[in-house]
Amino acid sequence: MSEKKFKKGSQLFSFARKKALSLGIPQKKGMKMADLICSIQEKEGNSPCFQQQDTCSQTICCWQASCGAVMGSN
Repeated sequence: MSEKKFKKGSQLFSFARKKALSLGIPQKKGMKMADLICSIQEKEGNSPCFQQQDTCSQTICCWQASCGAVMGSN
């Protein structure tokens, strides 16, 4: 089984900014990447939990690989 490639660092932040722009989410100067991604999650009707939990059960989350949470039940 091949490992999924995921974005991190500046690539992830750039992706998040583009996604936020497409969803009409305002981006404030100095906004942290995790806060921006949580805003995107909320706008999409998901739990705004990026990098806020140790474990995650949201297997369909598109941020899962970059979040760092261990997949499991919480």
